[in-house]
Amino acid sequence: MEDISRGVRSFTLGTAVSRVMGLVREMVQAHLFGAGLAMDAFNVAFRIPNLLRDLFAETALSAAFVPVLTAEKAKSKEAENRLASNIFNVLFVAAGAISLVGLLAAPYLAKAIAFGFGRVPGKIDLTAQLTAVLFPFLLFVSLAAWAMSYLNTERSFFVPSVAPAIFNLFSILFPVLTYGWYVAHGKNPIFGLAVGVLVGGLMQFLVQAPSLRRSGFRWSPVLSFRDPQFRKVMALFIPVAIGLAGTRINVLVNTILVTPLAQGSVSWLTYAFRIMHLPLGLFGIAVGTVALPSLSKLALENDVAAVKSTLSDSLKMVLFLTVPTSALIAGLAVPATRAIYERGHFTAADTLATAAALVLYVLGIPFMSALRNVAAVFYAYKDAKTPMYASFASIALNLILNISLMWVVGYLAFPLSTSLAAILNVAILYALLPRKIGAMEFGPLAAYAIRLAIASAAGGGAAWLVNRLIAGELGVSFLGTAVSIVGSGLIGLGIFYALSLALGLTETREYLKRFLRR
Repeated sequence: MEDISRGVRSFTLGTAVSRVMGLVREMVQAHLFGAGLAMDAFNVAFRIPNLLRDLFAETALSAAFVPVLTAEKAKSKEAENRLASNIFNVLFVAAGAISLVGLLAAPYLAKAIAFGFGRVPGKIDLTAQLTAVLFPFLLFVSLAAWAMSYLNTERSFFVPSVAPAIFNLFSILFPVLTYGWYVAHGKNPIFGLAVGVLVGGLMQFLVQAPSLRRSGFRWSPVLSFRDPQFRKVMALFIPVAIGLAGTRINVLVNTILVTPLAQGSVSWLTYAFRIMHLPLGLFGIAVGTVALPSLSKLALENDVAAVKSTLSDSLKMVLFLTVPTSALIAGLAVPATRAIYERGHFTAADTLATAAALVLYVLGIPFMSALRNVAAVFYAYKDAKTPMYASFASIALNLILNISLMWVVGYLAFPLSTSLAAILNVAILYALLPRKIGAMEFGPLAAYAIRLAIASAAGGGAAWLVNRLIAGELGVSFLGTAVSIVGSGLIGLGIFYALSLALGLTETREYLKRFLRR
């Protein structure tokens, strides 16, 4: 078994900086723009290039690129750099062309996706203008994801994980510094946020360039679609992209479905999703990202026993990190949302609406996190089709639930269906694992998860109760809310730790030691 805890720690530290900056960005956006017309338009406009980003970058690129690049690295540095250069050049041409087309087609895309905005004068036009500004973000963030994949293959995790902090920094500075200028010139200040996002995406790539050079990357002007290794990457990329395309289409359909609902629904869901993404990025994505290079190496060596033990360890680790965190966030959803967002144009009613969505989102965090680790085994064995089929099943469930429930529970149908679809997805893949690596012992993992859930529920419940008792004394100011959250959270963590030990979860002490040691 490979110990991935050091890589997870590095990735988590870097991601912590990025996520905290991301929350500051959301706080600034909530203060400046609230959850009204401009923010709804921005969120829908940004979602369009974001859908393609997920297709070209993030999961799809790393799942296809890292296993093949790991094999090339075992041959020589020259072979590794040739493949990396080829992928970079193809990505630059493809993402650049799509960005240009998207910029020109922005008015038509906005009308098709945000048709529900037609009831509010000027809302679709604003969405179209923002879409045109934001589309080149696809190119910049795709190159940033390429750099991350290369550095992860070199077992460098901190710089790629902290790079999004640069994106967040510019997303904060631009709207703050340009707000007055846009207002003075009779323009909507939401464009300052769009420009900040665009520049931040470019800087997210450039900040990784020095690390690329230190890792030994040397660019070459190779652009070959016939290269055997490039075709191996494409053989993995296409099924992953198809699976993600289905997921992205699902997100697109969800966006279309949300737009006719009450104004603010898009923004409430987006704000809740941002908070949910903090523990998901810190822990869930961290473990999955670090595990993929290790699993790829073990699969290349045909060490099935080590693959099993590494997967089991990564699943236990990700559950240990996400289950108690999710319980605490659910218990403190209202005060956490208030502390982060409730100021300026973001009202108390917005807080309650966002917190309700957040509770439903966090239910799925452990399953979304486990999904990345289980899927990593299939990617390590260069099997991208099985995760694709499992993704299709979860997409179908997601759409059915959304269409069935949106007129019953409104916007809350969407976070609920997201969590339930993640449960189905990971269940399918786990059930199919024996076809890839032989039988996995489910009993010990299930017993561990149940005891962990009991201890976490107790901790989250304790945090909720303590917060209810002391919040009235401290008031609803930012400082009072923050003190209440910290105090309640620490008590909840203490309850979790004590009960986990009482239930025989020896992994609690083990994982703490592994993360704290140098």
